Amino acid sequence: MCLLSVFYPDEIKDSAYEIDYEGLYESGIRGLIYDIDNTLVEHGFPADERVIRLFERLKSIGFKITLLSNNKEARVKMFNDSVNVNYIHKAGKPLKKGYIKAMKMMGTDLSSTLFIGDQLFTDIFGAKLCNMKNILVKPIDPHEEIQIVLKRKLEAIVLFFYLRRKKNEN
Repeated sequence: MCLLSVFYPDEIKDSAYEIDYEGLYESGIRGLIYDIDNTLVEHGFPADERVIRLFERLKSIGFKITLLSNNKEARVKMFNDSVNVNYIHKAGKPLKKGYIKAMKMMGTDLSSTLFIGDQLFTDIFGAKLCNMKNILVKPIDPHEEIQIVLKRKLEAIVLFFYLRRKKNEN
């Protein structure tokens, strides 16, 4: 087993907007935990019509939703004002506590919860520490703060080995 595999996502999708949510619901997923910035909108942006429509659709399917962000409450609340779901700010990702709190808020467990985010070393690694199902999505905006740009370079190395392993499995 590769040491990097602790960072490997369960699945990779181009966008949070291209996931088969109906299929997830049929498979038993009832709770969705999302990162916000660069997962649902560009960094710092409010919820837009696309997010609002997606969350309305997810709620109509029957999902419970929680936003899990390392941002301050003002940023997360501003985003949440348009979608009205559970949220946790200053989550401390990749620590497990935020993921566990999100499941408690939704009344779900590991078998019925999925995490969706754009960063391997915070979002996906935290979900994996909890043994939570997860999907890595490509970042919406390639223009990011320098510390994130540096993390993305390290993520590229991990993803190279992940994709090579996936190719060899097929």
